[in-house]
Amino acid sequence: MQTRKLRLKVGYELSYNCPQPVPMILVVNVHHSRVADLVTPDSLMTEPFVARTSYHDSFGNLCYRLIAPTGRLRIRGEGVVTDTGQPDEAMPDARQHSVEDLPEETLVFLLGSRYCETDLLSETAWRLFSGTPAGWSRVQAICDYVHNWITFNYQNARATRTAAEGFAERTGVCRDFTHLAITFCRCMNIPARYCTGYLTDIGTPTPWAPGDFAAWFEVYLSGRWHTFDARNNEPRTGRVLMARGRDAADVAIVTTFGPNVLESFKVWADEVTEPGA
Repeated sequence: MQTRKLRLKVGYELSYNCPQPVPMILVVNVHHSRVADLVTPDSLMTEPFVARTSYHDSFGNLCYRLIAPTGRLRIRGEGVVTDTGQPDEAMPDARQHSVEDLPEETLVFLLGSRYCETDLLSETAWRLFSGTPAGWSRVQAICDYVHNWITFNYQNARATRTAAEGFAERTGVCRDFTHLAITFCRCMNIPARYCTGYLTDIGTPTPWAPGDFAAWFEVYLSGRWHTFDARNNEPRTGRVLMARGRDAADVAIVTTFGPNVLESFKVWADEVTEPGA
């Protein structure tokens, strides 16, 4: 039976208060790989209006530059995107490549990065996972371990927590699950890259948590990238990519270069129910 396609309304609203003009970089749009799925574009809007320029970073993510004025600035975007309605794909037979056979563009995702200290966790990774079958099964074993090792707790969120700290503290939010899983994968010579975007609650039990951007990761197996999610550790429906990078430092939704206060933060990703559908 074919899964029905979905229409998802995705968006965000951020409000800042700045005591002086503050330069900002924003990564807030649906990723270019999903642009063809946009029914209505998720155009960036600001109140008051602020001029902005755009560019693509070294990972291909669309970025905006602007200068927030003194006082309050509201940043908002909303779009409707079509989705297959299918959960994350599983390929249990996907194989791991030898390092010498990996494409050059994947090699950067084997290296340590700001939040993923492969040098500190390599011995631990090999102790935990060297006995698992290489390939999909090994990545799933990593996800199972991280999912059970870290306890999800918004109250314990910390923007500076690294993978090694998350491993030691055993608490965090989705980015902490993702950083630790990525680090273990890289330690085991599996290219892994950080992803951020929208994730619906479709198919999950209520009550649902307040909306937020989600973090997951992709690994390179059998000649292409595959989605894994150590935080949820089960196939999910309605995942809409915004940006990819080495870790959270590469895909920050907003990077500011001056004093500011984030006064409100809202994110939504909901199924659109159309009359007669």
